Amino acid sequence: MDSYTPPSQFPLGEMSMYAVIKTGGKQYRVTEGQNLRVEKLVGDPGQTVTFNEVLLLGGDQTKIGQPTVAGAKVEAQIVRHDRADKIIVFKFRRRKNYRRKQGHRQPYTELKITAISG
Repeated sequence: MDSYTPPSQFPLGEMSMYAVIKTGGKQYRVTEGQNLRVEKLVGDPGQTVTFNEVLLLGGDQTKIGQPTVAGAKVEAQIVRHDRADKIIVFKFRRRKNYRRKQGHRQPYTELKITAISG
């Protein structure tokens, strides 16, 4: 887990190029070399994944897609598949002797962004 870099460690002024991609129903702001956790993707560790749904390209000149930037893509390498920390779902109704405890671990894929083009 030491290789994971949260997006908040990349302030806007220090980067040359970044992109906003959409995967797993969420949007992520990525830069080259960044490690990123996304919803589980199909593929083996070491394989390359290409994201064609690029919503925005930023840097010296910003390109905003309507809804996506034409010809832009982001390439990433799958680092590993794993499951997140367990969360506890506890349902409780007072005075009714109703208690339900359930755990959940969300699967994710860790990616390393290798290239942003467009």
